[in-house]
Amino acid sequence: METGKYINPYTDFGFKKLFGTSMNKELTISLLNSLLKGEETITDIQYDTLEHFGIGTNDRRAIFDLYCKSDKGGHFIVEMQKAEQKYFKDRSVFYSSFPIREQALKGKDWDFKLDKIYTVGILNFVFPDNEYPDDCYHHEIKLMDVEDKHVFYDKLTYIYLEMPKFKKTEDQLETMFDKWLYALSNLPSLLKRPKALQERVFNRLFEQAEIAKFSPQEIKAYEESLMIMRDLKNVVDTAEEKGIKKGIDIGKKEGIDIGKKENTIELAKKMKEKGIDTDSIIDITGLSKERIERL
Repeated sequence: METGKYINPYTDFGFKKLFGTSMNKELTISLLNSLLKGEETITDIQYDTLEHFGIGTNDRRAIFDLYCKSDKGGHFIVEMQKAEQKYFKDRSVFYSSFPIREQALKGKDWDFKLDKIYTVGILNFVFPDNEYPDDCYHHEIKLMDVEDKHVFYDKLTYIYLEMPKFKKTEDQLETMFDKWLYALSNLPSLLKRPKALQERVFNRLFEQAEIAKFSPQEIKAYEESLMIMRDLKNVVDTAEEKGIKKGIDIGKKEGIDIGKKENTIELAKKMKEKGIDTDSIIDITGLSKERIERL
């Protein structure tokens, strides 16, 4: 399979290799600090389990791409979202409920004090229906009073990055936030490290991202992850084509929805044939466990 010089961070393998291990936590710390933009400065993080369970035995689980706690007491869920998913916002809120509930001190008196929780979505798509202007790609959402617009509760934050809207060139990069978005957007197509990314943390990024340094097992895992990402993109592209054609007769939006459903099922079948675990298929396709088991 054809690959570039550097890993694609939008693949599950790529994202977790760069940001999901203690060995590379300086990359994660730098990325999170760039997103916080001075609200607080993290100096250390502790990685936590990625799989979280509901209260009851039959409750839905949540599997995060990255979950860590900072030395400042904040909880960070980071998701690299490769394609638009129905009810994506609902999923973000659902995910944030796990670290909220897990802070309850069982068997002890508890005064309901909570640590800060951040849910970060690095999106390889844009929100539908032109929700935000074309030049607006960074969104920070908190609970707000709709009358006077003040932040009612500042311990629950959702940060979304619409990456396809980020168009800055290397000579336009000014802040660490700019530089991280540029690196994430362009890493797979780069042949060498850009001059604008001279900070020490980017030494580590490019060292860890160079595919030639991977073990044979890592290369195999990366290629499988890359294939899944490409299949997912094909699902979206094909669904849109089918939706446009069917839209002539039954309406564009309904047609696109039908096309996406048909092709999502095909992707799930391929993943199941490759032996990919059910939870990962659920996470990528949004299909239910019962539907996947019937394939």
